[in-house]
Amino acid sequence: MSYTIGLISVILPTYNEAENIVPLAEAIDHCIAEPHEIIVVDDNSPDGTSRIVAEVIASGRLPALRLETRLADRGLTKSLWRGIELARGDVIVWMDCDFSHPPAIIPLLLQQITEGHAIAVASRFMAGGKQKSLTIESGDSRLGIVISSIGAFLMRYLLFPSFLDYTSGFLAIRREVFEKIRLHGNYGEYFIDLIVRAKLLGIRTIEIPFAYDARRSGTSKTAPTLRLLLLRCIQYGRQVLRMEWVRLRYILGGSITDGDALPPR
Repeated sequence: MSYTIGLISVILPTYNEAENIVPLAEAIDHCIAEPHEIIVVDDNSPDGTSRIVAEVIASGRLPALRLETRLADRGLTKSLWRGIELARGDVIVWMDCDFSHPPAIIPLLLQQITEGHAIAVASRFMAGGKQKSLTIESGDSRLGIVISSIGAFLMRYLLFPSFLDYTSGFLAIRREVFEKIRLHGNYGEYFIDLIVRAKLLGIRTIEIPFAYDARRSGTSKTAPTLRLLLLRCIQYGRQVLRMEWVRLRYILGGSITDGDALPPR
């Protein structure tokens, strides 16, 4: 079963990515041959990310580029959902904005969508993929990298073992999925929720391998301090337990469709 892609919407949620955002948008624009839009959803970054993007838009050199600056109620998941609301495409892509997610992977994700999958995820943990190296100079702590790898193993064991990367954050997805599923969570735990709900609903999902690159510039938002690293671990652990409850409720005949998901177009 094949799927014809019309417009592609790439959502880039940003906070203090002034040095990365324009080169990233240019690289994405170069990689995607199909009609597309690139939506930067910025949480009013103090480093001037929104101003830089606005200047590029005004110059006209990247016609596909759009900007939404959020002044209130900010956060990664809320920014992604706002981008989904703004997106005009039939297929939506999102990714990190520091070059740790290589733009060259986007066409490979889109190929999986054309082959009939509703969700295509770039995975660090399947054969051919690669987690961050312990030796890269990326601003990420070695402890954080180790904990991330251990956490990925535990999530596979507790949730669906056939799925490997529950915190990827790099995917292509048909817009129609959001008629059934809304994003839940404050940070990366939204991805765990999305994948588990999709698997329970029987939505066709596939992973393809990719090598996680070092952040090109700036500071990691995931766990720059030990305190924040521990907080993320607690958040992810709670989300796994929450999804176990969702799965049990579904098995017992309950519904997991969100009443506040996007209305059909």
